[in-house]
Amino acid sequence: MTGRPKSGHDNRAAILRRLDPPPVWLCLLAIGGMLALQSLALLALGHPAICTCGTVKLWHGVVASSENSQHIADWYTYSHVIHGFALYFLLWLLAPGMSFGLRLTIAVGIEVAWEVAENMPAIMERYRQSALARGYFGDSAINSVADTLAAAVGVVLARKLPVWLIVASVIAMELFALYWIRDNLVLNVVQLIHPFEAISLWQEGGH
Repeated sequence: MTGRPKSGHDNRAAILRRLDPPPVWLCLLAIGGMLALQSLALLALGHPAICTCGTVKLWHGVVASSENSQHIADWYTYSHVIHGFALYFLLWLLAPGMSFGLRLTIAVGIEVAWEVAENMPAIMERYRQSALARGYFGDSAINSVADTLAAAVGVVLARKLPVWLIVASVIAMELFALYWIRDNLVLNVVQLIHPFEAISLWQEGGH
């Protein structure tokens, strides 16, 4: 008696399980190389290595500031952890049999590509149309790399934590940021795709 025919999704998973996973050292080497390329790309685009104020802070919490996105962590670090959750889920859907090391490496590569893209002049100009990003001139290299590492942390957590806890964490982080700075990942994406004046006025405290 034959079983049900395997779907394309099942076949991809079986093929990936038969492939030898890359060694950990190779994944770490690839990730390190991509982070180095990310830093070089940001510098080539004219972004500073660190904040032009001359200091490096672990946390900078003032959004409407020339130092926003210039230090290691800020309010938008939370959104990059969520990026990691989303990338893990996406890669799990597309290639369920993929080894975790390769999954993490690909996720970091996608995040690196986004970090470079969002710091290009055209994307930065789109960001500036939002109230909280007026005067924004991009990330420093250290902040951009830290954002990618935050996404990597999200990928690792997504592997370890139960789904209900990941969903609860995303909701909590989004509501927390919304309450404190009137911005979060959802609003950030909405304002990037199509800036709404009503949202901008609310973010500025207007009515």
